Amino acid sequence: MLKVQNVSFSYLKNTPILKHVSFEIPKGTHVSLIGESGCGKSTLLKLIYGLHDLNAGEIFWKDSQVLGPAYNLVPGHDRMKYLAQDFGLMPYITVAENIGSYLSNFFPEEKTARTAELLAMVEMSAFANVKAKLLSGGQLQRVALAKAIAREPEVLLLDEPFSQIDNFRKNTLRRNLFAYLKKKNITCIVATHDRTDALSFANMTLVLKQGQLVAQGTPKDLYKHPTNKYVASLFGEVNELPASAFPNMETTQETILVYPHQLKVDETSDFKVTVQQSYFKGSHYLISAKHKGTEVFFESLVDFEIGVMVGLKVFQIN
Repeated sequence: MLKVQNVSFSYLKNTPILKHVSFEIPKGTHVSLIGESGCGKSTLLKLIYGLHDLNAGEIFWKDSQVLGPAYNLVPGHDRMKYLAQDFGLMPYITVAENIGSYLSNFFPEEKTARTAELLAMVEMSAFANVKAKLLSGGQLQRVALAKAIAREPEVLLLDEPFSQIDNFRKNTLRRNLFAYLKKKNITCIVATHDRTDALSFANMTLVLKQGQLVAQGTPKDLYKHPTNKYVASLFGEVNELPASAFPNMETTQETILVYPHQLKVDETSDFKVTVQQSYFKGSHYLISAKHKGTEVFFESLVDFEIGVMVGLKVFQIN
């Protein structure tokens, strides 16, 4: 169990980065940590790992308190691994040497086999003998991921771990990595802006805003029942519409949160919008429109010309 209890932290006096953050994560749980840029996601990962001293509060992994550099000559919890956005690789040694740098030289055959296994997982076997300085950003990120799990940490802390990896490889890599972590019962926290990371691979989602924990729950519950527009917007475009515009809906709220896929064209509807722009998304179009000066997004299987007025109805509200 990872316990974060009433944690507060600031880099500069009177400029808090995190304020009274508390949560608990059972062992083996995969957590997505989401929020706007600058909300404290990266800082929280560093505090959990023990890279900074807390201003207030406590952090525990199992029965061990996580302490910062004031208590440890070498910061960082020995049962955790933290992968920062700068990767932390050594540029003048090979990919295989980077991955194997955490593995024991007393068992060379096991080290070679483990390195080969990790290279295959991140699809970098062909680059085993290439020096890290010659790799692209996406390749470096894949090597860094393999290095981070080389010794199977109990807790893995990942800061935007797929940000530089092309979509061609990203989906396969994500499936392979998270399946491996589940199999090994490794607790994982991923700070991300990617809705796929937040929804598809997490058991729990934590939402930060201006250094405070404003929502937590399963990805499905937060997506279907967001507490406010800020939470909903982290999963993609969202509309905040007046409930009075849809008289057939039963709600006590003055406004409702509606995702674009929950709005459909209905010419009998009194809720009229004027098309402003159309974005082709492959399986559908995302249409930007205006309703009394307010931007409204909806999805459509067909395209619309700019300036066309259409009626919209809401369906599939959870």
